[in-house]
Amino acid sequence: MKTFYQAKQLFTGDEFLANAFFSVQNGRFQLEHTAEQAIELSGLVVPGFIDVQVNGGGGAFFNAEQTAHCLTRIAKAHAQFGSTAIMPTLITDKIDVMHAAADATAAALDAGVAGVLGIHFEGPHLSLPKKGTHSERLIRPITEQEFAIYARQDLGIKMVTLAPETVSVADIERLIACNVKVSIGHTNADFATTMAALSAGADGFTHLFNAMSPFTSREPGVVGAALWDNNSWCGLIVDGHHVHASSAKLAIRTKQRGKIMLVTDAMPPVGTDDMEFDFFDGRKVIRTGDRLNSSTGELAGSVLDMASAVSNAVNTLDISLAEALRMAALYPAEYLGLTKKGRLLTGFDADFVLLDEQKKVIATYIAGQKI
Repeated sequence: MKTFYQAKQLFTGDEFLANAFFSVQNGRFQLEHTAEQAIELSGLVVPGFIDVQVNGGGGAFFNAEQTAHCLTRIAKAHAQFGSTAIMPTLITDKIDVMHAAADATAAALDAGVAGVLGIHFEGPHLSLPKKGTHSERLIRPITEQEFAIYARQDLGIKMVTLAPETVSVADIERLIACNVKVSIGHTNADFATTMAALSAGADGFTHLFNAMSPFTSREPGVVGAALWDNNSWCGLIVDGHHVHASSAKLAIRTKQRGKIMLVTDAMPPVGTDDMEFDFFDGRKVIRTGDRLNSSTGELAGSVLDMASAVSNAVNTLDISLAEALRMAALYPAEYLGLTKKGRLLTGFDADFVLLDEQKKVIATYIAGQKI
């Protein structure tokens, strides 16, 4: 069955169209010249947001519960804020938790849980000096036990965030051969080590500026490599806490256009009024306004959602709404190799979001189904 719509305004990913007609059939989007009996959407229709770093939401935390039900709760929580596709993210944890998370991801994909793309392992192969809020006792070198998980073929899109000074070039190449997207993060590597990892196939940087060696005059560090390299993507947390607005503006001005994408690094309180949750090593993560800190002081992810990230980018980074929307949809789609997502053009997936004049989410559709 084909359903017709008329949007007061529609952003295709390339341009804004007024009074645009489109249809949805079998989960696919099609632009139309006109249509009778079209459902009117009195707002701005935009491509669905894609978030490559989501630890939790709706009160659910992937590290606390490795089930398809947990992933369903997380995906639904973020769909409220326009995310039509997410990479559930497991931060540094024990090997049995990693196995359970992989099994949960496979089960969610098999069940067709709307919005789940795969799994992002943020750690455990990280740098102790740049561990951030990750548990020091669980950070460890890569072994055959982890490779057995990374080599699985039932996990959808696979991502691993690692510190290249702790993982050899040969092992990075092996991860790439396992069809894993390697992202550089929580690392104190120098410029040369980082560039070697990029040459080996790494093509991402996890939460740019945070938990990575800084750019300096005589040592460009990981930040310098991230901004210098034209073939990699950088995730950026625009919540007003993780990155100074001028640093973010400088990165956007410096990095090749299309290679900086918005991410949330979201934690369980997103979509709830929860003020704290249990964390590793007997710690708690405590919410103060829109900021999360571990009880030992470090920033611990965020309560950011993608709709707010788009608004924050427009309001604080001096970029256009069109570019902010591309940073939330098109650029992460390109990073993940999702050739039918990130735009609203004929033949693309019918993942779209209806926004009001304040850019708040009115409705979210995944494969044409209202969530």
